[in-house]
Amino acid sequence: MSICPVCNGLREVYLICTNCGDPMIESGRLMDFYDDYSPYMEIDLMKMEDGYAQTNSRHKCPHLYRCPICQKEEIIFIKE
Repeated sequence: MSICPVCNGLREVYLICTNCGDPMIESGRLMDFYDDYSPYMEIDLMKMEDGYAQTNSRHKCPHLYRCPICQKEEIIFIKE
């Protein structure tokens, strides 16, 4: 079992918005936004259902980043 360094507070990832150049804000794991219960589901099970082949097989955790200025959203895959 792998752990995500961003989810566990071991590392921060800073991104600059490609639209406006402002810093983007990490908004959490993408799978936590699927429905009301998804934050409480088993992570490895959710990775098998998230539609991204690399999340389970390559041990990557998809995180949602948002720009507070222009509202652009971007999914970043963090290596576990």
